[in-house]
Amino acid sequence: MLIDCENCAVRGPACGGCVISVMLGAPPEGVELDEAEHRALRVLADAGVVPHLRLVPRDPPGDYRAA
Repeated sequence: MLIDCENCAVRGPACGGCVISVMLGAPPEGVELDEAEHRALRVLADAGVVPHLRLVPRDPPGDYRAA
């Protein structure tokens, strides 16, 4: 899973409630999580230890635009 904070449609208003911002400070280069890391963050968020990921990609996967 690639988390690209620069490409998040809700960057700014949602950063304070996003697990990436809470743990890493929303790095401009983004973050890449493997499935085990993503699963671990989901477990922590479901338990209320950290907020959920609030990423909303501007260009969802498979949304290709003509150049």
